Amino acid sequence: MRKYDALIVGGGHNGLVTACYLQRAGLDVLVVEKNGWVGGAATSRELTPGFLYSNCSYVCSLFRPEIMRDLELPKHGLQVISYEGGAVFTRDGDYLASYRDHDSHRREFARYSKRDAEAYERYARDVTRQCRFIQPLLMRTAPDPFGFRPRDISELLYLAKKFGEFSPHEMTETLRFWTMSISDFLDEYFETDVIKAYLALSGIIGTALGPMSPGTAYVLLHHYMGEVDGSVGAWGYARGGMGAVTQALSRSFLASGGTIRTDAEVSKILTRGGRTSGVVLANGDEIRAGLVVSNADVKRTFLKLVDEDTLPGEFVHRVKHFKMRGSSGKVNIALDSLPEFPALPQGSTCIRGDMHFTDSIERMERGYDDWKAGRWSADPFLDMMIPTLLDPTMTSPGKHFMSCFVQYCPPKVEGRDWTDADRDAFAETVISQIADYSPGFRDRIVHMEVRTPREIENEVGLTEGNIFQGELTFDQLLFNRPVPGYAQYRSPISGLYMCGSSTHPGGGVMGAPGRNAAAEILRDLKRAPEQMSKAHDVI
Repeated sequence: MRKYDALIVGGGHNGLVTACYLQRAGLDVLVVEKNGWVGGAATSRELTPGFLYSNCSYVCSLFRPEIMRDLELPKHGLQVISYEGGAVFTRDGDYLASYRDHDSHRREFARYSKRDAEAYERYARDVTRQCRFIQPLLMRTAPDPFGFRPRDISELLYLAKKFGEFSPHEMTETLRFWTMSISDFLDEYFETDVIKAYLALSGIIGTALGPMSPGTAYVLLHHYMGEVDGSVGAWGYARGGMGAVTQALSRSFLASGGTIRTDAEVSKILTRGGRTSGVVLANGDEIRAGLVVSNADVKRTFLKLVDEDTLPGEFVHRVKHFKMRGSSGKVNIALDSLPEFPALPQGSTCIRGDMHFTDSIERMERGYDDWKAGRWSADPFLDMMIPTLLDPTMTSPGKHFMSCFVQYCPPKVEGRDWTDADRDAFAETVISQIADYSPGFRDRIVHMEVRTPREIENEVGLTEGNIFQGELTFDQLLFNRPVPGYAQYRSPISGLYMCGSSTHPGGGVMGAPGRNAAAEILRDLKRAPEQMSKAHDVI
């Protein structure tokens, strides 16, 4: 029986990143994926003839440029196209435009409030300062503050040095920022409801918190660290849908000699004497491997794939209480023509980016109230895009694909499992909101794919449909992610590692957890990661 040096559980983007680095370092690596295709939450699929959907994740920018260079992803077909605009539609028939250009942004804010236009300069400066502090930490392993190993001490000194670059006032503001709600943070700068709603949206996406919940200011920062062609804060579409990211990764992996096995769901991770020895597939096959790296979330890995009696009781307790609450849904729509939005001027670039209908933080918070009661939002927040305006490869000429990310959508409906009737009613809520701002929208619909947390968990394997594999709250970041003492991609079982978004620095199609996990594995194997870019200290 063939034995692999390393086996990756799950062919999502982080698993593929880890696999690529390990294979390039000379290991014999196998990736096993339960579906008939690789990609996890970053996939492109044709579910109706002539239309390619980005099924779950739908935008690209958080993916680290260092990884793209290391793994030669442009050579393997990855191309990212930057947004050109965006808009928030208001109930009174107006809109707030967004632009890539800072000065254009500022002028649009001035249309609503000259005071807010001036405040935007201060806001942009302060958020950029936070980005400059946190971004270098994304590609570094979080230190264990109680480990007292030389590397942990060195990393703690690095953190202290970075924090020490702030003035006393900036230190105070940083600590406040990490624990504030996005609503309170924006109130310190702006007075206009629609401007605050536009800026608050990044604080709630994928998070089971409302805009008035403490900790959501950091979630905004997590999304602000996007980068396209060196432009920090930029967002874009992967040409060919988000599956283009994982297809490029799989091509890079295969080109370096790796092996991928699809339709191969793992039912158990084998252990013996405190060490992993491989996996058992759902069909009964056993695969032996010196190392097993799980791209599944921490709950699925240790509560379903590993025998609980092989783990320390305190570790299991921590895993069970790791916050992983689904809050999002997705509706993918095939359209036979481009929808019209009368509020926008003819030829506006705003339609070529992200569009929203929630024009106040209060409306966002009421949507969160519905989620807390176990219902999908009656007035949901939609992050709506039409990628085919910039990427015509996804449909036939004249046709369009619309992606709608939806907050809030609970993992259970008033305590019970989702039904197909619930799913259809949820979709109707989304379509009704779009139709209120786009006359004739319903008549353009050719096909829809509706995904509640039920569908996301069943297909992608994300517990409760949580897209970040765990909340991005202060108590679940850095050395606390996912469990104190195990935030460095290792586990209590020797040879079993984690590389998914449950680990530092968290979710989004970023690749950093996969890259960092590979670095730690190679360090344990005493192999130099020769083809791995070092983390940079500046952006």
